[in-house]
Amino acid sequence: MSQLPQGVVINAPVSPEFAEILTPEALALVAKLHRAFEGRRQELLARRVLRQQELDAGKRPDFLAETKHIREGDWTIAPLPADLACRRAEITGPVERKMIINALNSGADSYMTDFEDSNTPNWDNQIQGQINLKQAVRRTLSFRNEAGKEYKLNDKIATLIVRPRGWHLDEKHVTVDGQRVSGGIFDLALFVFHNAKEQLARGTGPYFYLPKMESHLEARLWNDIFILAQEEVGIPRGTIRATVLIETILAAFEMDEILYELREHSSGLNAGRWDYIFSCIKKFKTDKDFCLANRAQITMTVPFMRAYALNLVKTCHKRNAPAIGGMSALIPIKNDPVANEKALAAVRADKTRDAGDGFDGGWVAHPGLVALAMEEWVKVLGDRPNQISKQRDDVTTAAADLLNFQPEQPITEAGLRMNIDVGIQYLGSWLSGNGCVPIHNLMEDAATAEISRSQVWQWIRSTKGVLDDGRKVTADMVRGLIAPVLEDIRKEHGDATYHRIPYARAAEIFEKMSTSEDFAEFLTLPLYEEI
Repeated sequence: MSQLPQGVVINAPVSPEFAEILTPEALALVAKLHRAFEGRRQELLARRVLRQQELDAGKRPDFLAETKHIREGDWTIAPLPADLACRRAEITGPVERKMIINALNSGADSYMTDFEDSNTPNWDNQIQGQINLKQAVRRTLSFRNEAGKEYKLNDKIATLIVRPRGWHLDEKHVTVDGQRVSGGIFDLALFVFHNAKEQLARGTGPYFYLPKMESHLEARLWNDIFILAQEEVGIPRGTIRATVLIETILAAFEMDEILYELREHSSGLNAGRWDYIFSCIKKFKTDKDFCLANRAQITMTVPFMRAYALNLVKTCHKRNAPAIGGMSALIPIKNDPVANEKALAAVRADKTRDAGDGFDGGWVAHPGLVALAMEEWVKVLGDRPNQISKQRDDVTTAAADLLNFQPEQPITEAGLRMNIDVGIQYLGSWLSGNGCVPIHNLMEDAATAEISRSQVWQWIRSTKGVLDDGRKVTADMVRGLIAPVLEDIRKEHGDATYHRIPYARAAEIFEKMSTSEDFAEFLTLPLYEEI
């Protein structure tokens, strides 16, 4: 690595295999994008802080007056590439070798491979993930498990879509001119540099999912990055296509504007439900009257989630853009046929509702659910690739609809314990390098863990954070429950696993994050400094 571009420093081991990804030319692209756009990223992150201060002072979000002409304008996104027009069943998962193979082979139309919420962004995961994707693009990716079983890619595989990290996350192991680079720019630049031309030669293209945006100005930044990246690697403008996850309450008020900013690079919007719920809690965390019931009660049919989902479909289809439904966290349950049937029925109901509402596809977290999801969209679509023609002119969404935060009850001790349990187990797994883990028959990632810890923090402070038996949720109550929950985790997993995975450290972090006066913006920010 003596050939690093001027100003670039790598503060991590670089094996010969890693060096094939971290080439001087690839890092030069990282450096160029960093120098061109890091200042704007920092300005937008500072703008998030100011917006939060306004919310804390009682100002409620609304549709922007200054962009009314965009919402009322007659425009559409650029025509979709053929392999992004049909996305009935999308599977998601981390950039781990076996997962990539199983997901691409799953029968899904597309696969979102994830450098973000379902991935612990340690150095090995990030660079090995890039190696895995480079091989997947070239159809050379394979895996042999400990029993000797071989995993290889089928002739027909899902369309690959990559999720880089969000604007708030750095890549601490790489600096340019003494500054950490953006994790999102790092992930995108390496993937585009190594794979964009190869993908075009194979009849596809560099496709992305963009997470956790809070405004159309953040979408504009991504669009400008795409333009420069395409120029630098020598591919036509508009080759990169990106689906934006609407997973913050502020972005829900700017869906038209986000599509407009990305219109030559857009491939639609996705209803990122779990981060969206977390965002609602976080943005109104200081409002003593704000309160949401147990996490299990906050379904896609409650008022504020229903308004958000239907408005997303209407907005997308008006602009000839796909609307992709979110993730049901349920997964198949082995060794319990009754519970498994109940879980599958719930997933089917979720996909049936989304397909009926007009979504063009939806997410699953497990290969065993692809066929079920696909079936529900085929029932609605037949042999059509999507239902963008289904215009939801019957839907009218006011700001008050998006802010109708119900239900507020019930909050139960069992629900509180579940939040503590999930939070500790997920944090322990994340610190061990696994950012996507099944817990109590649900697939948990950073988004669902964020709900768990933010709900506990908010219940302590809300005047409505009262259990159904009349007890007020307090910091002392939470502290008192952590030790028995931790003991239950030890019994569930056994001593060997309990000591291998840092659950005790996770419990310390969860207690601090859920009871301290300050609210950590994202749990992954302090955690990242520990790995």
